[in-house]
Amino acid sequence: MLKEGKNEDYIMRQIFGKSHNGNLKEAVRGISNPQLLMLMSNSDQFEAHVKELEEIFPGVPSIGCIGMSYDTKIVEKGVGVVAFSDGVSAVTNVLEKVSVMPVRYIERLEKDVNSIRGSHNDTVCIDFCSGNDACVLTTIYSVLKRRDISLVGGTGDAGKVSANGQIYEDAVAYALVKNQGGRVKAYKENIYHQMKNHRFIASQTDKANYVIGALNGKPARQVYQDILHVTEQEITTRTFQNPFGKLNGDDTCIVSIKEVKGDALTCFRQVNDSDVLVLLELGDYRAIVNDTIRTIKQDFSRVSAVFSVNCLFRYLLFTQNNYMQEYLNEMGRLGNHAGLVGYGEHYNNRFVNQSMTCVVFE
Repeated sequence: MLKEGKNEDYIMRQIFGKSHNGNLKEAVRGISNPQLLMLMSNSDQFEAHVKELEEIFPGVPSIGCIGMSYDTKIVEKGVGVVAFSDGVSAVTNVLEKVSVMPVRYIERLEKDVNSIRGSHNDTVCIDFCSGNDACVLTTIYSVLKRRDISLVGGTGDAGKVSANGQIYEDAVAYALVKNQGGRVKAYKENIYHQMKNHRFIASQTDKANYVIGALNGKPARQVYQDILHVTEQEITTRTFQNPFGKLNGDDTCIVSIKEVKGDALTCFRQVNDSDVLVLLELGDYRAIVNDTIRTIKQDFSRVSAVFSVNCLFRYLLFTQNNYMQEYLNEMGRLGNHAGLVGYGEHYNNRFVNQSMTCVVFE
């Protein structure tokens, strides 16, 4: 039984193990007595890695997905494993059939939240999702908000996740993590701001397929091209600089463009008829990253671990601008930093694109 308090014996540790050629035994070589494992693998080896991880660490709570991972270096095609040990307790589980009715399995989460006895100050939910993120987050957060527990997570590739040695499709795997020796806090970083006064009402949307047909009554593709003076072929890469933003109270959720569909635009997150959208532009991301790091340092005099989810589009943008390695070095100065490159980022009940979300453990 772990004791509460600041005893040095109960300071949590985060270990990141990796293998660029997908050798799981090599990746977990430095991990011992883990309380929680998070697997980030490649599509070819994912199922084998899930099985092997369970064999190496039988009964240890685990979640997993397909995606790139990182600490101070990026792991593009191999395997990465994050292990939490010492002053932490965790419970992992899964909600199934998320495209149809994730609420059907909500009792699992309710029981797990009760069993871990978590609170806003010391507990976080980390999730890996296979899709239908907005609906999933609404469902999960309906339980978490009663205890004011934060959520950080992301979407993996290929529609598969794992929990406790089992593979699931159309599901969300989650880990409730309680820091026995200090606080936890979740953060979201947005490197975009509104461009001029471009503001739109969305219409002719297809919610199921994330399609925007029209903006202020005009074809969405044409509106985007006319403002930015880009060709149709340039739209899908221009979204790195100029995504849409969906206004959500005081917050702006970033909406990335996936592809052009005739006169419409298909996005990476749902937009509904009558949603208010703005056009965003890329800010000074180096300064914004430094501000985030400075804020975390102000909030925590001692950092045990940082686990983050960075959007694939941020990874591509940073890589194109030769900033990705510098970014990982900067984040690494906070303490032990590791994370996932996701296809969508989760922050409490919000599903966002082109963002970074993270949880910091004291």
